[in-house]
Amino acid sequence: MEEQNETKKNGGGRPKKEVKRDQLMAIKCTLYERKIIEAKAKKSNLTVSEYLREIGLTAKIDYRNKALPKEILSFTGVLNHMAANLNQIAKKRNSNDELSPLERAELKVQSGQVKDLAVQIKNFMS
Repeated sequence: MEEQNETKKNGGGRPKKEVKRDQLMAIKCTLYERKIIEAKAKKSNLTVSEYLREIGLTAKIDYRNKALPKEILSFTGVLNHMAANLNQIAKKRNSNDELSPLERAELKVQSGQVKDLAVQIKNFMS
């Protein structure tokens, strides 16, 4: 008789869910953002978890293009090249070496390139 009672004892309880949600996600937001999210969830008659899950799975997001325009990348490349050359010249001058006529000519050309680049950037931003 005791064996029958033991087998029936495990028959009750809450039924198993089809999908067990056991993964926890934490988000960071300001108090203001939290209040807005909670208010929107309440307005939708959802818990905050249900609301965020629904938004995350079904909402359309406007993906921002974080790539810089090719003109800006080109300007950056030119500036990096000039900076390397100017650094080499500064290193030579700081070691009390005189610049050769060729190095002086290169410095003058690069000075003109910096001015041209500044004009290009100004025109691009206008």
